Amino acid sequence: MNGVLSTGLLALLAMPVAQAASAQHTLDEVRFGVPPWPGITVKSEVASQLLEALGYDTQQRQLAVSVILNALSQGDLEAYLAGWYPQERDMLAPLLEDGSVIEIVDNIPSAITGIAVTDNAWQAGVRSITDLDEHADRFGSRIYGIEAGSGINDAVLKVIDEERFGLGDWQLQESSASAMLAQVGQKVEKDEWVAFIGWQPHWMNVAYDMHYLEDADNSGAAELEGHVATVVRSDLEDLDPNVARFFEQFVVGSDVQSEWVNAYSREERDAEDVAGEWITAHEDTVAEWLDSVTTRDGDPAMEAVREQLL
Repeated sequence: MNGVLSTGLLALLAMPVAQAASAQHTLDEVRFGVPPWPGITVKSEVASQLLEALGYDTQQRQLAVSVILNALSQGDLEAYLAGWYPQERDMLAPLLEDGSVIEIVDNIPSAITGIAVTDNAWQAGVRSITDLDEHADRFGSRIYGIEAGSGINDAVLKVIDEERFGLGDWQLQESSASAMLAQVGQKVEKDEWVAFIGWQPHWMNVAYDMHYLEDADNSGAAELEGHVATVVRSDLEDLDPNVARFFEQFVVGSDVQSEWVNAYSREERDAEDVAGEWITAHEDTVAEWLDSVTTRDGDPAMEAVREQLL
């Protein structure tokens, strides 16, 4: 009798543990929000290939940023790897405040936007936004910008309108980013001086010998420091702590993403090939990302990646 009671008691005590284990939710699929930007396209592909090697299905949905953030807040997406600061601060702030999304890590801890110059101008002493007007003739009193309405363009236009640093008679030539870079490329080929809106990460940092000007008096038009955050649905860690751990450790770095953008956008290679070849060539970095991460079945993640991708 005592043996029967003991066995029954042990069974009762074990039931909550078993029930808790069965109630542990694990994601079958990880859905990414991907705006039409080269860097985030390859970065999402790298993360997707690794997660698929761990047994997860993945889906990359190409959407506008506003749609992505709304979908994250509603639980219709799991991750967005392009929360660019300070440009997207105003869009993200209300969602972070109400707890509908969270930022899990800065996947690019240091990013930069601002006025850049080519190496010939830099070597001649153009190191700060305050140095531009002294060489106005060499630059044609012109800064090549990107799309009208962008935050960095507005900062440059404000400097011009307020006639700061002697730039009151300068012109910001606004155009698409691709058109701007085509003009910069022509200047570089002719070894001419050029001032333009640059940002890192981007392939321009690989293709051109360029330098970002130091800012002055907090104008916000040069050397604007920022970062790129991984934004996820607020309940991701509850749904799947393993996936959350992976994203917490998935930190890329600006130079690496610039390489990805150069291969995908400038060299026009497939994102899948760029991602796969990079993973194969950087086992140590991948191992850092997958430290203490497992497959969906609970096996060591790095072993699965070695078997499938390396």
